[in-house]
Amino acid sequence: MNSLETLEAAATLVYRHLHSTPQICWPLLSSRAGCEVWVKHENHLPTGAFKIRGGLVFLDHLASRHREARGIIAATRGNHGQSVALAARSVGWSATLVVPHGNSPEKNAAMRAYGAELVEHGEDFQAALERAREIAAERRLLMVETFHPMLIRGVAS
Repeated sequence: MNSLETLEAAATLVYRHLHSTPQICWPLLSSRAGCEVWVKHENHLPTGAFKIRGGLVFLDHLASRHREARGIIAATRGNHGQSVALAARSVGWSATLVVPHGNSPEKNAAMRAYGAELVEHGEDFQAALERAREIAAERRLLMVETFHPMLIRGVAS
């Protein structure tokens, strides 16, 4: 469980790297819902998705506990990969991302643009995940799973 204090600390970290995203009241949605509905436009973030918030908090957490580390690895199809690639860069680490063959060319290009090394392996996410774990052991990289409480803490901030 995240306390208000931990969420505020996460928000402080996130806003060192990102600007606030606009929140817009949508009258048509409000009318359909029968109440005032505000939409937070996370698509205005550099990665186009909210996941960068969790990536920043998690990579800061890893960097403070693994000072000797110099890189991370993750299996991804896109948004998670962009998040951890950009966040790894913020702590001075390399990012290796394993994606399945046939992954979105646009997502792959975006991950490379954030400095990630991309490895294509397997026909689905599970195969990419298994290969990422193998490479993590071979290269002594920290594995960033797709779910971790620190990822959630960042997103909730």
